[in-house]
Amino acid sequence: MTKDFLSVLDFTPEDLHRCLELSATLKQARAASQGRARGNELAGAHVALLFEKPSLRTRSTFEIAIRELGGDVLEPQRDCAFGERESLPDVVRNLERWVAGLVVRTFSHERLVELATAVPHLPVINALSDEEHPCQALADAFTLTERWHTLEGRTIAFVGDGNNVAASLAHASAMLGLTLRIASPRGYELPPARLRDARAHARDGASIELLRDPAEAVRGADAIYTDAWTSMGQEDTAAERRRAFAGYQVNASLMGRAAPHALFMHCLPAHRGEEVTDDVIDSPVSIVFDQAENRLHTEKALLAMLLAID
Repeated sequence: MTKDFLSVLDFTPEDLHRCLELSATLKQARAASQGRARGNELAGAHVALLFEKPSLRTRSTFEIAIRELGGDVLEPQRDCAFGERESLPDVVRNLERWVAGLVVRTFSHERLVELATAVPHLPVINALSDEEHPCQALADAFTLTERWHTLEGRTIAFVGDGNNVAASLAHASAMLGLTLRIASPRGYELPPARLRDARAHARDGASIELLRDPAEAVRGADAIYTDAWTSMGQEDTAAERRRAFAGYQVNASLMGRAAPHALFMHCLPAHRGEEVTDDVIDSPVSIVFDQAENRLHTEKALLAMLLAID
């Protein structure tokens, strides 16, 4: 079993399937207890949240997940946690003496790797970096599994920036037998290294395709996924990005090119009127809030797998 979860690819396919199955079990237990589920997987252990970037869904769900597994949350102040007073390796070497794991949300994937390397015995979870968002991919895969039961042979079209969400979706899709088509404007494609990594892990007929035309990408797809055109830290390029992505909006016309009853997905927050229209995100085929809810259950499963006290 991996020490860290910095990428979906830190899991084997067996690990990934186990996580999705455990997510279902934990979700059922929580529903049966009417949201008052309490476990002892973390048995009073402390888990530190180091968040360099703002968060609603990730912070809320990890805090709840840790507490529902019997653990306690530690949230060091940002100016103390990210090397402003001392080096980042020294920060996490201190935390290693007190906590059972780190959940880190940061602008730099390199920084994430640096701190994980500095603490060889302390599990580190990537709660979002500039390169990958593996916790989102877990929730996406689980949400689709609930709807379709099996993912093999299904097709997802990702329309927009080949960003961290697209990268982790590509990794998960490859390991779960999905066909993923990613349509992006020139200059905003999925990075070659992320594409190579995904294709290297493809199994059960999985396929990852990069396209330019969103209409071609969504043709016959079982789900259409999009994300914000401008992520945190990219605000100075927002106008340029709006011009580049003008033809990549997911609207009723584009949804009409997908398979009948195709699902709509978004990792949120959504910029309504930009990457998606209200009539799509608020439609019956939208599963965006299922994805958000399922962050809790997949993160509980992830924590239980990586940090469970024997």
